Amino acid sequence: MNKFLSTMKQPFMVTLALLLICGLAYPLLLTAISRTVFPQQAGGSLIAADGRPVGSILVGQDFTDPRFMKCRPSAVNYNTYTQADVENGNYAGIGSGSKNYGSTNQELNKRVQQDIAEFLEKNPSIKKDEIPTDLLTSSGSGLDPHISPKSAEVQIPALAEATGLSKDRLKEIVKESTQPKWLGIFGEETVNVLNVNLKIAKDLKLISDID
Repeated sequence: MNKFLSTMKQPFMVTLALLLICGLAYPLLLTAISRTVFPQQAGGSLIAADGRPVGSILVGQDFTDPRFMKCRPSAVNYNTYTQADVENGNYAGIGSGSKNYGSTNQELNKRVQQDIAEFLEKNPSIKKDEIPTDLLTSSGSGLDPHISPKSAEVQIPALAEATGLSKDRLKEIVKESTQPKWLGIFGEETVNVLNVNLKIAKDLKLISDID
């Protein structure tokens, strides 16, 4: 028995040491460094309006108010549930990841056709074949908050009518919220929808301050 305990002592101590180093010390050290060096990113890249968080710059939201720009479809719709959904069991919790439906999937086709009909209803000046693809398809993660500049441009006429803001002002807001290609050559220009909508809300005096 003593020999068995003596044999097990070394692997047990190694396991315990690795657990403390890799499972406790290392994560705490990285958390401390990230919160010191990159406090905004470590906290989820949250944006606050009038002193309260309204979303993350990294996560898309489903905006239904006609005064706000539409984001690309969310695979999660994490912000569209209600407390009643939680209480009656219709909300299963926050998740991420696209459903990866194939092009022949009937659920995907049904959702796309519904989105097309809703978009045309809210944007009567736009024809069906003028709707950019990214407004009808979710990103690989299902959480992308960005759309293409073309997708932002086609929404400006309807936004101008709904908000009362001039088209020139809306184009200026879109330009301010456009992120260039990385290093000028990689990827594509993208428009952050949350940034656009916060600027619209500020112009409409729905909020007074953005942080």
